Amino acid sequence: MERITYYAPFLPLLFCLSAIVYYCLALYAAIAFLTESTDTDLDFHPPVSILKPLCGLDRNTYENLASFCRQDYPTYQIIFGIQDPTDPVIAVVKQLIHDFPACDLCLVVSDRAIGLNRKISNLANAVTEAKHDLLLIADSDIQVGSDYLMQVVQPLRDPTVGVVTCTYRSVAQGRIAALEALGVTTELIPTVFVSRLLMGMTFGIGATIVLQKSVLAAIGGFSAVANYLHDDFHLGRIPTHLGYRVVLSRYVVDHMLAATQLTDFLQHQTRWNRGIRFSQPWGYAGQILTFGTVAGGCFLLTMHGSILSWMVLSLTLAFRLLMAWGVSVKVLRDPTAQKLLWLVPLSDLVRFALWCYGFTGDRIEWRGHTLTLTASGKLLGWSSALPSDSSQTDAADVTAPYLSAAQTEATALPSQR
Repeated sequence: MERITYYAPFLPLLFCLSAIVYYCLALYAAIAFLTESTDTDLDFHPPVSILKPLCGLDRNTYENLASFCRQDYPTYQIIFGIQDPTDPVIAVVKQLIHDFPACDLCLVVSDRAIGLNRKISNLANAVTEAKHDLLLIADSDIQVGSDYLMQVVQPLRDPTVGVVTCTYRSVAQGRIAALEALGVTTELIPTVFVSRLLMGMTFGIGATIVLQKSVLAAIGGFSAVANYLHDDFHLGRIPTHLGYRVVLSRYVVDHMLAATQLTDFLQHQTRWNRGIRFSQPWGYAGQILTFGTVAGGCFLLTMHGSILSWMVLSLTLAFRLLMAWGVSVKVLRDPTAQKLLWLVPLSDLVRFALWCYGFTGDRIEWRGHTLTLTASGKLLGWSSALPSDSSQTDAADVTAPYLSAAQTEATALPSQR
């Protein structure tokens, strides 16, 4: 017992060391991602149908959607899927159809639901109008450059590739949103790089998912993920069970993150953390090895501010900031992280507290709804009716789950091409 008491204060030191190893691994993985040789075959440009699930107005909705209409790509189609016929985003889509007559744009309005994930029901309705075999799914708050399509389809030259996905950087508006954006490129994306390095890409990211219709059909269509919270994760994961590869594109998209309230931030992070905990329980628990800032602070306290504890804390923070700078600034070129890198330790403390809270309960709040997560990460039920106001979708999250009792026919409004 005395031996345990003697060594107990050194336990945080082990977590500091594990975090430093993780930071080095993340930095190496990011550099490997950045330095991989890639080439663009300008003769490879298969026709693409872009599926855009919409719900309400995002920040810069028009510009976000218009960036997909300005692609330097021979043949592509954009299908905007909307469930609520009174949604104000319909006016934006009609304006796009007017402003880009040369683009093949289509609006599908239908409240048909195939599960509790409203985004997936939206996609299932939109895909019925897809003319091409190659599908691209991208959230409504994503903004891209004109070379986006040409770049993200390139990995599909390899017939073993079933899914292509992209990382993203959040362009924030407001202080709370900036804190959330900082966590995306300094905490979330590093875990993607490490996972890719150690196990390969085995999941999708909602910012962009590209797959063939045949792959979607092989996994059971959108119905296969219609009741999952993290639908993008499973749209990438399930094809790997059939032998397909998932490739992380070198292209980094911009996620336009609107100003948010503190309560919204907390609900979002709780929803996100609990979703990961239920879909990847061991991975979620393993995050304890990555919280070096917290471990260093605990070591400082248990060692009563000794010189050794200050040295360990300083070394841990140095590696933490080096990794954050390397991934967010050098690889992802994130302007938010470049300005607020000094806030990474504060961000770590906040996220550790939210990570701990994520272990409690199995319910999530989503704009007036209370839903329950099952052990596999699926959604069960809701406690209130769908709110009348529309809200934005989120690249780092899933769309509001909802099952409509009513169904309407899909209304397609094509452009004059």
